[in-house]
Amino acid sequence: MSPYANLKVAHGVMNTRLIKTLKQVKELLQTTTSLEPGWESKDECYQWIETTLRHFRYCNLNKSEKGIIKQYLMIASGYSRAQITRLIKAYLTRGCLKRKQRTINGFKSRYTKADTRLLAETDRLHDGLNGPTIKKICERAYQRGDCRYERLADISVSHLYNLRQSKAYQTVRQYKNVTRPVKRAIGTRRKPQPDGQPGFIRIDTVHQGEQDKVKGLYHINAVDEVTQFQVVCSVEQINETFLIPVLEEILATFPFKLKGFHSDNGSEYINYRVADLLDSLHIKFTKSRSRKTNDNALVESKNGAIVRKMLGYAHIPQHHAAEVNEFNKNYLTPYINFHRPCFFPEVITDAKGKERKKYHYENMMTPYEKLKSLPDWEQYLKEGTPPHALESKAESMSDNEAAEQLQSARESLFKTIFERKA
Repeated sequence: MSPYANLKVAHGVMNTRLIKTLKQVKELLQTTTSLEPGWESKDECYQWIETTLRHFRYCNLNKSEKGIIKQYLMIASGYSRAQITRLIKAYLTRGCLKRKQRTINGFKSRYTKADTRLLAETDRLHDGLNGPTIKKICERAYQRGDCRYERLADISVSHLYNLRQSKAYQTVRQYKNVTRPVKRAIGTRRKPQPDGQPGFIRIDTVHQGEQDKVKGLYHINAVDEVTQFQVVCSVEQINETFLIPVLEEILATFPFKLKGFHSDNGSEYINYRVADLLDSLHIKFTKSRSRKTNDNALVESKNGAIVRKMLGYAHIPQHHAAEVNEFNKNYLTPYINFHRPCFFPEVITDAKGKERKKYHYENMMTPYEKLKSLPDWEQYLKEGTPPHALESKAESMSDNEAAEQLQSARESLFKTIFERKA
């Protein structure tokens, strides 16, 4: 590969100083069809075009060489062929290029290309979360002293989506098994009622693909209803031999005392081993009701928003369960609980007595921040879990640092898994 095949540096900005000869220009044109320029204004762009024409002595080139330089100017500047032809003609006529200033008052852009590239990088780190969540992360980054987010901290959600459509942004970023219900006299068939207290978890299983009729590993996803505190573990199979130790690990990971355990009607949970485990811990066991699809909706939404988004749908062999579980424990679970903001509903009861949920931006926070916002929240913590230990986890790194660490660990994990598969 040519040493000039990759001319993009940090945040997708092109380094044109590497281009000195016609041979290098030809190599560049063979490897790319568009580049993100490094200048911030049209005046800088005109100056660069003039400098380039002068450097390559455009007047003395033959027809084919002129065509190469013209193509280079087009992909580097983003201008059309007709516009580049007009600028070259102006240069040959006057010996220089000078942009004519508009005589009408225009609108000055508030957000620079650097802001757009920073937004793209933040989206990449956090796997392209929704607009309000990314806005909250930008606010948190600025509040923690990252001055790069000064303007993005005040951006509206609608304009954030506008920036995602820009060229500068896009240059930086470019068989499901259904659980069959069983009917057993285990667990109480009703919806949990936490009454604003943490410790009532919802749990569900996510299957990681199937290949050549060979099943992959399984993820066990548990979410607290009030705080949305979440724990993800992975297991080879969902029979009792493998599942019980993982359930014990999940229950021990939550920092607060558990009072309720709610699942769908899958046989991996509706069995006497799980019931005995919960009974020994004095945890109330409930299960979803018939034709009440929202009973376990919270954890099912997290299956897609967290587990599928982070670990995908591709088949992962069962013997990689220990490695994936280590990734969940060390990187995924801390990130989603201490660094990933969530919407929290505000329940409003109308005149007819019907409850409606409103999701206000002001109520967006991380699960740990939601836990701290509860009145006298320290009373819910388990023995041996001091509040300062949780605070230390939350403040040990910024949201972006945690996301960077998570992305690096996931890349290393997938590289190990799929190289072995190959």
